[in-house]
Amino acid sequence: MPAEPPPYLRIAADIRARIHSGQLRPGDRVPSTRQITEEWGVAMATATKALAALRREGLVHPVTGAGTVVTDPTHRAPRRRAPRTTDTHIDQRSIVRTAITIADAEGRTAVSMRRVAAELGAGTMSLYRHVPDKDELLRLMADAAFAETPLPEPSRHSWRRSLEKLAHQHWATYQQHPWLAPIALTSLAEPPLLPTGMAHLEWQLTALDGLGLPQHTALHIAVSLNGYVGGMAMSRSMEREYTRETGLTTRQRHETDRAEFDTLLASGRFPKLAATAASGITLDLDQLFEFGLQRHLDGITHHLTRGPAAPAGQPTRPRRR
Repeated sequence: MPAEPPPYLRIAADIRARIHSGQLRPGDRVPSTRQITEEWGVAMATATKALAALRREGLVHPVTGAGTVVTDPTHRAPRRRAPRTTDTHIDQRSIVRTAITIADAEGRTAVSMRRVAAELGAGTMSLYRHVPDKDELLRLMADAAFAETPLPEPSRHSWRRSLEKLAHQHWATYQQHPWLAPIALTSLAEPPLLPTGMAHLEWQLTALDGLGLPQHTALHIAVSLNGYVGGMAMSRSMEREYTRETGLTTRQRHETDRAEFDTLLASGRFPKLAATAASGITLDLDQLFEFGLQRHLDGITHHLTRGPAAPAGQPTRPRRR
């Protein structure tokens, strides 16, 4: 009696059948690794292998922000077995870049040592010679993501413009890599060791140099600003994760809640919200970010111009900006 195929092949066969039958059409999202673990009751590694097998066949491909989707047959590459990479062609950089590519397309949870090895066509154990574990891989990914764009040229005579430049650069990096914020912001008080992050913080402290600030004040200004940018980016990260898990955009989710939302507005309990909704105002994350960034910088400006505490009735001396 022939041996039963391993679970990942059975899962791949089931999804393959859905594709061939037309149940899953080109552009449709296939089950995510988490959905596979829930539907088939298997480990994440098994789910990852199933999707990797379908990718090697050219049946599916990753799409940034959407997950893994069915490939249009007219665009499929010829089926071929992934070449096995020799250990001499694997280094830390190739491992990290491959992991970033996976995370950009499918989210942080899709990254595993096994998955990266499969993409490289190498044995999983060979990766551990260069990266000790997944936590270290995530740290290296975050550091590499921040290093992709050189630090901007500081604005002479304007600490505000300098900090604003770097905040915009960080925002762009977070948008390019939605998985990054949850890693970089595991703790503001005790952040992960990222050499590039340290270089960015050094750049910010240098931009504040010459203002006569105590060291702790300058550090609080820089770290709180970074926390604001990363916190706003976390919202985009959660939006992408929600879409990957449910197949719905947050706007589509809002539409499903529309009737209940309208009922609550009509109840009279939220008159300010009802008036705002009636005016047609909508929220855009990029606009929210920019508004909050400018108000954050306004607050820092006010703090700097307020100067040290003075006796009652005595005006404070503005600090040089």
